[in-house]
Amino acid sequence: QVQLVESGGDLVQPGGSLRLSCTASGFTLDWYAINWVRQAPGKEREKVSCISRSGDSTYYSDSVKGRFTISRDNAKNTVYLQMNSLKPEDTAVYYCATDRSPYHCSNYGYDYWGQGTQVTVSS
Repeated sequence: QVQLVESGGDLVQPGGSLRLSCTASGFTLDWYAINWVRQAPGKEREKVSCISRSGDSTYYSDSVKGRFTISRDNAKNTVYLQMNSLKPEDTAVYYCATDRSPYHCSNYGYDYWGQGTQVTVSS
């Protein structure tokens, strides 16, 4: 019933761009702050970005700050991650996940996850 579906992952050359989307079904996405989390082979899971329920505050990890932009369109029940100036080290499976905080981004953990979308940055 409750589902998050990511899309937009692809193979891209270094310096290229991708736009990921996360669409919810079975619940209203604006009930949650939404995180983007990535998992790369041999690396620990990394929280890349987060956006508050209203979109008035955002978080970015140091590794992506200045290159990635998170946004949301609550009318479409969708959150986006615009990724520019991609690097090979950005290669990972990217997941969207609801934040356990009632409204804002937090370190409390996650409730729901999508299936992930593969981003591969390679020449």
